[in-house]
Amino acid sequence: MEQSKEGELDQFDMKILDTVAENGRISVTELAEKVGLSKTPVTARFRRLIEDGFILGFRAVLNTRKLGLDHVAFAEVKLTDTREDALQEFNRAVRRIREVEECHMIAGRFDYLLKVRTQNIRRYREVLGEKISSLPHVASTSTSVVMQSVKEL
Repeated sequence: MEQSKEGELDQFDMKILDTVAENGRISVTELAEKVGLSKTPVTARFRRLIEDGFILGFRAVLNTRKLGLDHVAFAEVKLTDTREDALQEFNRAVRRIREVEECHMIAGRFDYLLKVRTQNIRRYREVLGEKISSLPHVASTSTSVVMQSVKEL
């Protein structure tokens, strides 16, 4: 069986990635069955995919509803300064806000899109007013509240 070259992915590598993305706790035996290879080459490929940086890590997906964190809002953030130093300062500061689940720099009418998860709208208002609005170089924000999450990771 031909192994893919370093940095290149073949159909078996892609099947491994698809499978572990769906279930990171799958056993090597089950993974080998799904991929259609024996355990030894699947294990070698899996390790290579980790070493080559195609797999960055594993994490638990928490039930946010049971944790009382089912309020999601998206905050659009416009900055006063978009020079590199200002962007880096904003990036460092936003990473420290626990309630910000995702932060993306956007090309468009605003500079960043933040996914914010809190217990309720009252707590979101506190996070927006006390944390997000006081981030470096924030000029303005606009919020969209999620009514229903149809697909999430």
